[in-house]
Amino acid sequence: MDQLVVALDVDSVTEAHALTETLRGLAGGFKIGSRLFTSHGPSIVEALAGRGDRVFLDLKFHDIPNTVAGAVAAATRLGAWMLNVHASGGLAMMRAARDAASEEAARMSRPVPIVVAVTMLTSLNQQMLAEIGLHEAMASQVERLAALAQAAGLDGVVASPQETALIRMRCGREFKIVTPGIRGGGAIGAERVQRAGVRAGSDDQQRTMTAPEALAAGASYLVVGRPIIAAPDPRAAAERLVAECRASQMP
Repeated sequence: MDQLVVALDVDSVTEAHALTETLRGLAGGFKIGSRLFTSHGPSIVEALAGRGDRVFLDLKFHDIPNTVAGAVAAATRLGAWMLNVHASGGLAMMRAARDAASEEAARMSRPVPIVVAVTMLTSLNQQMLAEIGLHEAMASQVERLAALAQAAGLDGVVASPQETALIRMRCGREFKIVTPGIRGGGAIGAERVQRAGVRAGSDDQQRTMTAPEALAAGASYLVVGRPIIAAPDPRAAAERLVAECRASQMP
């Protein structure tokens, strides 16, 4: 399923390659975040991209515009299919990211990576926003940042499924919405995740939905990690998730 991006939130290249071999042809792409990238660096991105896998490089760049531009250009050279920055870095930073991706891709004669901006992390709730001095309602904060990302010319945003419908109404049908926080449902219920070795209380996602619900709300891509990779049979878990999504979209 093209819309399914599996998060390779593991410690070793061996684990990452085993998962990609197991899930290739079923997942539409693979996410490499700070955990795997810090352990093994750019080589894992190049290896997967070299095999033809779509790689979402999830490093959430957030720095001065020139620094972010350099990082985005480097990610483009690695062959990232999608990458992200923090929307809270501001308009100039996001524009620098967009321009760097386009210019580096043109220089290398390769497709421009999808550049999206993180709105508010799915681990945050309203109380946590207040703790960091943000008293605006979560939905309003996410909507404002999504509109800013669109004004900067980015392709879309990363947001929880609970804000997806609001972003879709504000930013239109072509704007991409990348949705983590996929939980619940028959294929990926909490009990199955805990039986797979994820201890109770360790799931820090706060704003969640099931995969079919997120798609119905307007998500472009679903990022799913632990419910698949921690399952006793990751491919079977992914197959069930895909089947549930397809069944929900049938007339």
